[in-house]
Amino acid sequence: MKCVLFVSVLVLWAAKESVCKPACRYPPSQWCSSYEIAVSCQVEKQCVEFNRSQSEAPVQVSLYYESLCPGCRGFLVMQLFPTWILLMDIMNVTLVPYGNAQEKFDGKQWQFTCQHGEEECLGNMIETCIMDILGDANKYFPVLFCMESSQDVIKSGEACLKLYEPTVQWESIMTCVKGDQGNKLMHANAQLTDTLKPAHQYVPWVTLNGEHTDAMQGKAMSSLFNLVCSTYKGEKPVACTGETKTKPTTYCMN
Repeated sequence: MKCVLFVSVLVLWAAKESVCKPACRYPPSQWCSSYEIAVSCQVEKQCVEFNRSQSEAPVQVSLYYESLCPGCRGFLVMQLFPTWILLMDIMNVTLVPYGNAQEKFDGKQWQFTCQHGEEECLGNMIETCIMDILGDANKYFPVLFCMESSQDVIKSGEACLKLYEPTVQWESIMTCVKGDQGNKLMHANAQLTDTLKPAHQYVPWVTLNGEHTDAMQGKAMSSLFNLVCSTYKGEKPVACTGETKTKPTTYCMN
C-alpha cells in the first residue's frame, strides 16, 4: 500500500514538473528501480527519500501460536522475547494466539475448539484480551512472556498483569474474555491464521515481513536474533554488530 501511494504521489509530482521537459519513458513502478531511470524521470530526490525510508523499515516478525503448545512457549520465551528486548528498535512483533484451533458459529457467537483443550482456549483468549486492552507491545509483551515462562500459564495471568501493569484490573481482562469483545477478537485471530499464505502446517509458525518459507522458519527457530539482524536493511545497531562507537580520548594537559 505504501508503494502504491508513493507511486501516485510521484505521478502527480512528475506531471506538474513535466512542462517543457522531456517525457519520462518508463512506467511509474520502475521510476525508483535505478538511479538512471530516476534521473530520467526527474524524481531522483523523491526516490532517494523513498528508498531510505524503505531500508530503515523495522523487520516485521509475526508469531502464530497456541498458549499451551510446548514448542510455542519455548520459542516465545527463548527466542522471540529476548530478541525483541535487544532489537526492539529495528523490529515489530505481532502475536496471534490461535494456531490449530477451529471455530464454528452457533448463530449467536463463535465457539472455539483448541488443540490442547478448553484450558488452551482460555489461555488464548486471556492473552488476546491482554493485548487488546494494553494496546502497546511494550506493555503487553512482558506480561505474556511472564505467563508463558511460568509453570501454569493460566493461573499466572493475574499475577503477571499485576507485576508489569499494576494499574490495570484483572476484572477488565476477564470481562473481555467472557464477553462479545473477546469472542470477536478471537474470531479475528482465526481469520488471520486461516488466511495465511502459504497455509500454516504447524505451530509455532513464524512470518518475516509477511512471508514464510521453510528455510526462514528454520533460521528463526535456531537464531531469530541473527535472522532479524541480517534482514534489517538500515544501519545495524550495536547489538547486531558487537561494535561500540568510542569517542576520541581527551587529555588534560599541564
